[in-house]
Amino acid sequence: MAWTTIIPATALHDLIGQGAPVLVLDCEFDLGDPARGRSVYRAGHIPGARYVHLDDDMSARPDGSNGRHPLPDPAALAARLRALGLHRGQQVVAYDGNGGFYAARLWWMLRWLGHEAVAVLDGGRQAWLAEGFVLESDDPAPVAEGDFTIAPALVGGVVSADEVLANIARGDLLVVDARDPARFAGAPHPLDTVSGHIPGARNRFLRDNFDATGKFKLPAELAREFAMVLGETPPDKAVMQCGSGVTACANALAMEIAGLKGAKLYPGSWSEWTSDPARPVATGQA
Repeated sequence: MAWTTIIPATALHDLIGQGAPVLVLDCEFDLGDPARGRSVYRAGHIPGARYVHLDDDMSARPDGSNGRHPLPDPAALAARLRALGLHRGQQVVAYDGNGGFYAARLWWMLRWLGHEAVAVLDGGRQAWLAEGFVLESDDPAPVAEGDFTIAPALVGGVVSADEVLANIARGDLLVVDARDPARFAGAPHPLDTVSGHIPGARNRFLRDNFDATGKFKLPAELAREFAMVLGETPPDKAVMQCGSGVTACANALAMEIAGLKGAKLYPGSWSEWTSDPARPVATGQA
């Protein structure tokens, strides 16, 4: 059975214990200290896990107009995944200790490249430790290059800033902003050069997808809550957006868990949107 959204720590532990060919990828990251994630990984990670860096592996180079974390070239990303040992059809489990936000980005990107068997560790590193499972600090054993190849996307695809701009008047798509309500309303934030939100967007704070233990809410609860955000908009007309196209993927994953398939991603998100002062900005709660 392939895990395609989230996986419990106990199930991942069983896969590792059974010697299953699972590729575990540690996505630990800190926006304020980009070197910290790798240090945390080296101090202790799930046995056999390999490290994937948000800036170096999961993003292209920003140029000041394409957002803080633009999507990498698909071929370059596929090559990096092969170097990590990924094979076609192999189960991938991504995790972090940040609530799954960065792991969800990797989940979305693998689905974008057509890889079905990828899941986020529900509850992340904390859930692994809460079960009494150990971490290791040793480097994982070298692996031969995998045979992963790009296949048709399993997500709703991406939209550009121009498409989002055109949609403000047209209204065919609904932008769903994953940032916290204060940032959405227009409160200043260190990561934002301009405060506010894209006109017409609605707010779904990414942390609202999780229960008190840090795990994703049940599918039925997520479905009810997203229905309140989406209204009459079908899931495949929803566009996930955040600060830089990273935490929006947590909303995309939550929708997938809820059975709401086909949501799109605006990769440049707010950091790209506000790089052009001609693009309109709204404030207040939608």
